[in-house]
Amino acid sequence: MKPLQDVRIISLEQYGAGPFGSVHLADLGAEVIKIEDPRVGGDVGRYVPPYAEGEDSLFFETFNRNKKSLSLDLSTPAGREVFEDLVRVSDAVYSNLRGDVPEKMGITYNQLKHLNPAIVCCSLTGFGMTGPRKKEPGYDYILQGLAGWMSLTGEPDGPPTKSGLSLVDYSGGYVAALALLAGLHAARRDGVGMDCDVSLFDTALTMLTYPATWHLNAGYEPTRTRHSAHPSLVPFQVFQAKDGWLVVGCAKEKFWARLAEVVGHPEWAEQGSPYATFASRREHREDLLAQLEAIFRERTVDEWLSVLYPASIPCGPINDVPAALREEHTIARNLIVETEHPRFGTVRQLASPVRVGSEPPEYRRAPLRNEHFDEVLRGIVGYDDARIDRLRRDGAFGDPARVPAQAGSPEAAPAPSSGSAEAESDAR
Repeated sequence: MKPLQDVRIISLEQYGAGPFGSVHLADLGAEVIKIEDPRVGGDVGRYVPPYAEGEDSLFFETFNRNKKSLSLDLSTPAGREVFEDLVRVSDAVYSNLRGDVPEKMGITYNQLKHLNPAIVCCSLTGFGMTGPRKKEPGYDYILQGLAGWMSLTGEPDGPPTKSGLSLVDYSGGYVAALALLAGLHAARRDGVGMDCDVSLFDTALTMLTYPATWHLNAGYEPTRTRHSAHPSLVPFQVFQAKDGWLVVGCAKEKFWARLAEVVGHPEWAEQGSPYATFASRREHREDLLAQLEAIFRERTVDEWLSVLYPASIPCGPINDVPAALREEHTIARNLIVETEHPRFGTVRQLASPVRVGSEPPEYRRAPLRNEHFDEVLRGIVGYDDARIDRLRRDGAFGDPARVPAQAGSPEAAPAPSSGSAEAESDAR
């Protein structure tokens, strides 16, 4: 039995941050039921280019494997009826919306506890459900700027720079998943659910960690560092070799002693040297780094790695993405997995890094929109044909004037503009 196989989550999620958090829960066995709005063609992630066709995209596949899909219009009383019946038999409601939207939609704990006293309502928003910015949409790029990340990234004489990945989104997803699991544990222990108010802003700001502590307590002013250098440890940065770049880090004095030996200057680590200690290397960093940079330019990356690795000095090449995916360790750790898709054929993607126990994970493709109509409505909430027909007429699953979808297949719906999101969505 998988670790979360006894957990059912109703998910009102789209795009990146929310689905990234729940995909790891789904990989661990949780039953994640995506509620997709038929008015806008479901999760906007289905239409993200460049690898998108119809309602399928490789972007969507990345964030939604192992999940189920139900098209449901929560703006209608009939759609709300279905949602509330699902709340009665589920463990959590998970969403990534604008901070003021969960209450507007009636998906907070106080609004759902009469249906299920143990329900956990986890809301991942841009700025949280309180505070002056709660009504603002939150996007990774904006948060990287607002939380100070861009001011710390890039070369000192260059412009503020974002991370090459949407790390606020992904970190926020992880934090939301952690919060949901903590809430679930407490709810099963106490029989009482709760709200989990998680935000991208909170996540991004708290990841400032020790530079923030240094600033708050000692007036430290964080700045960008040359060649991505550590703010206090020297040397710990990228160095240019004859044919490329590598990272070398001396986070312990023993590593520095070994590096000094490898570069032909063992005296640099000896007592009395201006480079002998963490503090003295930081004080004399400009002189030391100028010498090290000249030395590293004398050999190729492979030549340096061939002597650094045997000396047990933390180091590595600066891979591009294809090289990272080809890494021997990537393959050894089974980090590339495959699913079968009706449009894309065999889809290769990265496994979840969350590993629990010895049972190997299983991966299923992301769902077609409304693919699990029958399973959810007939199997989970126990509706019969008459009730489903009544709910369909009342618009629970989309505009009843349109040709109704066959159970287990998506409705024909116009796709939203690429990159757009519902007006009230927020945390990507």
